[in-house]
Amino acid sequence: MKPFLIQQLERYAERLAELDFLLSREDIMADMAQFMKLSREHADVSAMATRFARYKQRSSDLAEALEMQADSPEADEMHALAGEEITSAQNELNELEAELQRMLLPKDPQDARPAYLEIRAGTGGDESALFAADLLRMYTRFAQNKGWKVELLSESPSELGGFKEVVIRLEGENTFGQLRFESGGHRVQRVPATETQGRIHTSACTVAVLAEPDEAKAVQINPADLRIDTYRASGAGGQHINKTDSAVRVTHLPTGIVAECQDDRSQHRNKAKALQVLAARIEEKDRSERAAKDAALRKGLVGSGDRSDRIRTYNFPQGRCTDHRINLTLYKLNAIMEGDMKDVIDALQAARQAEQLAELEIGAS
Repeated sequence: MKPFLIQQLERYAERLAELDFLLSREDIMADMAQFMKLSREHADVSAMATRFARYKQRSSDLAEALEMQADSPEADEMHALAGEEITSAQNELNELEAELQRMLLPKDPQDARPAYLEIRAGTGGDESALFAADLLRMYTRFAQNKGWKVELLSESPSELGGFKEVVIRLEGENTFGQLRFESGGHRVQRVPATETQGRIHTSACTVAVLAEPDEAKAVQINPADLRIDTYRASGAGGQHINKTDSAVRVTHLPTGIVAECQDDRSQHRNKAKALQVLAARIEEKDRSERAAKDAALRKGLVGSGDRSDRIRTYNFPQGRCTDHRINLTLYKLNAIMEGDMKDVIDALQAARQAEQLAELEIGAS
């Protein structure tokens, strides 16, 4: 393990001793808010310190086994036993090192939040709208496989069965954290259903993934800055949904940001959901502006999530999916389009973790 990581982990052991002392003090125990805050920190620090203690123990075991093996003849039983211990210790040390590195990385509290996923057709006309429907199916299948809740908020269908725009809400374990790197331009290369001469066309859609704001920390929106319009919903939904002005569109006048919801028969509930989406989009605008400033100093490997970035290509003739940010190519496109996105998402998260470790090393130097 790198020396700077060892230094970071040693601090956790020191902090654990400090917390043990603080939590034993009567004045701390008398202050419930302070006691609970320190108790939560103690739980996190203790988990880190315990794993690091195990890492040091296994490092010591490995050193002893190596010494034992060097001091005994190859035909000796102790030589073979030492070899088994060396293999066992090295395997566990590799696992512990990876685990400790993940635990050291800064955690984004937004990762655990539900997410809004927006898909918009781009260049390519009808084929782009059909690809938007394919992406919706891909993300929906992925979410269902994870056991997440999926809720359709708004849709704008195209004539051939695709979507000009569609917005869904996803809720489950670490939802935003797993989908946050999906924002950007998605390009498809295939023979469209409307193509009569078998030529391959290139179309594109944009995807945006927004964390649902925590109501306690959400941006405060002045009602005077809002324009609220109601209209009749379009798309599937039965007879009732097309006979009442239940759909709601909310416009934030200072920024021009718009959000709408039409999935519920209740205008009141649609308005509440649209306001949540609007708050998420305003927060994302602020985050994007901060990310753009950071990118001027350092361009991240995974990227800023700008919707103009072309992040991925889906090539159907070759059965290939390529993520351009991390040079990942997988020849399992059919499985990916059916929601088997684990390899893609794991690779993106591993790349981000590598970035964060490099930033930790720079900060420690």
